[in-house]
Amino acid sequence: MQNISLLSMIWNRYLWWLNWRSGRMTIETAVVQQSEAKRWATVAVVTGCGIGAALQVGKVPIAAAMLQQDLGIDLAAVGTIAGIFAVLGLIGSVPAGVVIAAVGARRVLLCGLAAITLGAASGALAPHLAVLLGSRLLEGLGFLLVMVSAPALLNRVVDVGARDITMAVWSCVIPFGIALALVAGPMFDGWRAIWWASAAFAAVLFVLASGIVPEVASRTGPTRAGLMQEATALARRRTPALLMVLFGLYSLMFFAVFSFLPILLTERLGVSSQSAGGLSALAAAANVVGNLAAGNLLARGVSRPLLIAVAAVVMGASAVGIFLPVLGGQGAFILCLLFSATGGLIPATLLATAPAAARSAAMVPVMMGLLMTGSNFGQVTAPIAVGAVVSAWGWSAACVMVVAAAILADLAAWLLARGDHNSVSEARDPA
Repeated sequence: MQNISLLSMIWNRYLWWLNWRSGRMTIETAVVQQSEAKRWATVAVVTGCGIGAALQVGKVPIAAAMLQQDLGIDLAAVGTIAGIFAVLGLIGSVPAGVVIAAVGARRVLLCGLAAITLGAASGALAPHLAVLLGSRLLEGLGFLLVMVSAPALLNRVVDVGARDITMAVWSCVIPFGIALALVAGPMFDGWRAIWWASAAFAAVLFVLASGIVPEVASRTGPTRAGLMQEATALARRRTPALLMVLFGLYSLMFFAVFSFLPILLTERLGVSSQSAGGLSALAAAANVVGNLAAGNLLARGVSRPLLIAVAAVVMGASAVGIFLPVLGGQGAFILCLLFSATGGLIPATLLATAPAAARSAAMVPVMMGLLMTGSNFGQVTAPIAVGAVVSAWGWSAACVMVVAAAILADLAAWLLARGDHNSVSEARDPA
């Protein structure tokens, strides 16, 4: 009897242990699932913040005719409204990356959303062009802070194996935001209503980001005192410099076409402003196809410089048919779709390469700042230059600038292929 009691006690203990272990595993599984859900909620909100920032870029092209009529300005002035948005980013992207590395990406993201909200609201109240230009500078500051901090957050949140596809998705935010503005813009009575709506959207994103996005601490890296020194050394290296140049050339080509695409389509196709907005949105959305395709091709091991070079050739060739009256309006629009879709390969490839090119986790925001410096160069120069040359010599003159940028992009891709791109491609986790 004593033996039976002992066996019974052991059996009961065993059953208790099984139940305890099962309960523990269930709790651990729930914690993992909850953590995974929070991770992807963060990714979704951060991506939404990028779309909200990009919306500020796309609202000017669709409001161009309204701005001309209400403020009595020409196309060159509209180009200035579009281009001045990126002036601060041209000189402040790298310092913004250093600030992010020092104080945290979440704080900078929230500051960026607040600046966008304030800038858009003040622009809606602007009585004349000078005040509107000042408000666009504030919007541009917010855009800069969001576009540099958000990729740094994503780089921390997602696993290393998901980085390429995540950055490919992130590269969709600018064309998607522009497309959203182009589709929604004609629904409003005037440009001031568009500005108010964009301010409200940014404010909602601020609330969501405040509640969902966590602060992610840096794993390793230099002390704050050494950040600027490390950033300077990064900018002087061959691969980061080439990535920055390539992003600048891509941005120049893209915004040379899309800064005035609704007006171009209205003049070439003779469609209404609302139809031109829808067609322009479709062309901008085509860029997403290239963004996502790049993530898939990179996962399959396709050469990064090759993707960039092929996309640049197609963009340059397409620009000839877009700006020169050789194919007619419908042919020009088909080329806009090809230009945008193929061009999407470039930013996705550059953004996926940037974390490895940084070589350390602390320098990823700085590397993103370098890319944004290139991007803002294109955003500043393209609208102003195209607006000026079209006003002086017509649409055909804009073709020369895009073709020249495509040739330079191919040269930069060739230099990247001859440099240390292999080590960049293979470096999966900057520590």
